[in-house]
Amino acid sequence: MKFFAISSLIAAVVALPSVPAPAPKVRNNPNAFTVVASRSASPIHFLSLNAARSHFYLGGKASSYCPENVQRLGACPAGKETALIGDTYLAVAVPGGQSIYVDPKGALAFTVPHSSFTPPDSSTEGFAYKASKNGGLGRWSLKQGLMACPTTNATAVPGNPRWQVFAALKNATVPTGNVQDCLGFSAVTASRNGSAAAYEYL
Repeated sequence: MKFFAISSLIAAVVALPSVPAPAPKVRNNPNAFTVVASRSASPIHFLSLNAARSHFYLGGKASSYCPENVQRLGACPAGKETALIGDTYLAVAVPGGQSIYVDPKGALAFTVPHSSFTPPDSSTEGFAYKASKNGGLGRWSLKQGLMACPTTNATAVPGNPRWQVFAALKNATVPTGNVQDCLGFSAVTASRNGSAAAYEYL
């Protein structure tokens, strides 16, 4: 008798119409912010910080991606700008998020989607975010300081020259091979209302 009742229940459940999975929720985060460089009378002044090719650049464009299944649900963030959350995270919707670190060459980098792996001798220490107050500007910083180094023809996207961001280290391995080519800068922040800026950055 019990077996018959259980069999009937299973049959009824199987006969139920399938319900499509809900669209992934992109959480609003009041702590999200965008970054621009501040160094007066320089070519990097007011250039925006962008995540692309696993690293960070001033100027250029963010490199983002949203999978087809999320696109079909209409749940893809715009992906046109780079936004951060807190000291060391990107404002993304991808499960697990993406974190920021300094790689062994001294370059600012971010983890690939679905992984927290960072290369040996990388560091997540020394980052700090000071939020803006009363609608003013905030600041994102690194204990060693930040510098922007000109990319070479080999590392720049064709037609879109950029400055790659590094920790201000004398022994950083920069694109031109000469740290003296780099410019130190302050990272000024502006609060960003709304949800994640991208599903994920590549």
